Amino acid sequence: MEMQKAYVGLSGGVDSGVSAALLQKAGYAVTGVFIKIWQPEFIECTWREDRLDAMRVAAHLGIPFKEIDLSDEYKQQVIDTMVSSYTKGITPNPDVLCNEKIKFGEFYAWARKDGADIVATGHYARLKKDQDGFQLLRGIDGSKDQSYFVHRIHKSELEHIQFPIGELEKSAVRTLARKYALPVATKPDSQGLCFVGDVSMKDFLKRYITVEEGAVLNMVGETIGTHEGAALYTIGQRHGFKVETPGIVDAQYIVSTDTIHNTIIVSSHKDDASKSKISFTNPLWMIEPDSSRVYDVQTRYREIPVKAHIYQEGDMWVAVCETAHIVAPGQSLVVYDGAVCLGGGIIL
Repeated sequence: MEMQKAYVGLSGGVDSGVSAALLQKAGYAVTGVFIKIWQPEFIECTWREDRLDAMRVAAHLGIPFKEIDLSDEYKQQVIDTMVSSYTKGITPNPDVLCNEKIKFGEFYAWARKDGADIVATGHYARLKKDQDGFQLLRGIDGSKDQSYFVHRIHKSELEHIQFPIGELEKSAVRTLARKYALPVATKPDSQGLCFVGDVSMKDFLKRYITVEEGAVLNMVGETIGTHEGAALYTIGQRHGFKVETPGIVDAQYIVSTDTIHNTIIVSSHKDDASKSKISFTNPLWMIEPDSSRVYDVQTRYREIPVKAHIYQEGDMWVAVCETAHIVAPGQSLVVYDGAVCLGGGIIL
């Protein structure tokens, strides 16, 4: 019987390296693929070193190595979308965009066309098959679970995807990396997005968005300070702006932003930035929610989920949460039934 072909996205890190090793041990004909993405000229990025590490892993395992250049696609579908959203006061999640459009969009389609039976990555998420097909589940390691980031995979693709380390704790992945003597076994985990590098998101955006100083308003519309540009802020943020009115000593939380008038409204009460009814759009469901049930809802990576009813209201979807919490337009609202990820949409 011919071996199934598995294309693994090799990032040059320990998670993808162990994923490739595990698939090889499981009997797949593994090919390692480095995905080159866009980076701005003004930021020092480690992609060349990462590509070399990916090549070293492939060489150590004795598997073929390929590279796919998705720089243009990444710039158009992730960066341009992100910058355009920020100019409108919307805060998208670039990791969600990258996984939907690049890793499980462009890369997945290319790999399948190139003959891959399985497309794999080093994400901490799991897949399970039942009578209704494949389901996406949280990773076993709760502190590393990345199902939030990959929730926009199309259900029809799940049978051709694997997350080899999803059943493992991070410590076990490190142990396996040493056991297999991978050249990246002791390499530190990458932090954040490559294209941002060591600069803050605010400084990055200033290169692409024209901003000017504006007014910080309190809940009754009085000016109490200044900010660097409304497009640079998000709901719930409590840093990065100046409160200049004497006597205000409490932390101030951003309640709303207005990029047209270039103002932000703040409050000393965190609850003023919270809401119980959350509208969202453009959902991608692997399992459509039942409006009579209660689910776990997560609106940011690593936040504590809240209980909510999910239902459709006209052209929109709504999550009515049992406890109010801070949400930002543009972020992803992801729905869970226990460990099972149903999918999610974009917060309005």
